[in-house]
Amino acid sequence: IYEKVQGSDRRRVIAVAAAEDEPVLQAVAKAKEMGLCDAVLVGDEEKILSLLEGLSMENTFKIIPEKNPAAAAKIAANLVREGECDILMKGLVDTKSLLRAVLDKEKGLATGNLISHLAAFEVPGYDRMLYVTDAAMNTYPGLKEKMGILHNAVAFVKSLGTMMPKVAVVCAVEVVNEAMQATVDAAMLAKMNDRGQIKGCLVDGPLALDNALSLEAAEHKGIKSPVAGLADILLMPNIESGNVLYKGLTYTTQSKSGGVLLGAKAPVVVTSRADSFESKVNSIAMAVLNASNS
Repeated sequence: IYEKVQGSDRRRVIAVAAAEDEPVLQAVAKAKEMGLCDAVLVGDEEKILSLLEGLSMENTFKIIPEKNPAAAAKIAANLVREGECDILMKGLVDTKSLLRAVLDKEKGLATGNLISHLAAFEVPGYDRMLYVTDAAMNTYPGLKEKMGILHNAVAFVKSLGTMMPKVAVVCAVEVVNEAMQATVDAAMLAKMNDRGQIKGCLVDGPLALDNALSLEAAEHKGIKSPVAGLADILLMPNIESGNVLYKGLTYTTQSKSGGVLLGAKAPVVVTSRADSFESKVNSIAMAVLNASNS
């Protein structure tokens, strides 16, 4: 991801909503130092300048004063909408207010497409990147929503050069059970892929997580599939399973990770205060890559 971003011919600009947030300022400053992007800081100017001084950082950013976080989110979203910035990033504003600004029909970034979260994980000892979706945005997606989530994830992964991403539609079991709607949705997505209704990737499911990640587990179950054991993208059945997997990988492995919202007019970085500094910078890199390819 970093190689792709640093090979870009134009520096992107992030609009930070309610930028009076120390961890976010640190991440944005690091991203600028690395040559990934520049930033416009929208928020309480006095607090922003005080934080920068406390961090011993020289202010090299444009600041747009706005003390109200929700209003700052609207201003930042509109900067992206008008093309003055390329990426929207959450600062010290609640996610609900930020998404309200994103979805605003007049000044936001809504396109009519589904917006979903994609997380990328580089796990030590694992032979490929893993992409988990959706761990943060869509709560209980139905078939239509899963198609949108899949589309967003595949487009991002293809921008990295993986021209035929393998998508495992993850469920609790690897067989269709009409009492478990997720397995029915998975089978329908796989069949739609077979018939060319879903293009540009290989989709199979239902697959339990072990069958999706391990060739040995797939062979043990007698599963013959071009995806089983080789999945790039893990399409989770709901936000609970996605969030648990995301945090499980974060806290029990030495993985490197980042996440971004896809499907709007521009990428949106929504990191939590629990995310590490490295994860925040990685998330910015993912957003820059997406902006460069959109």
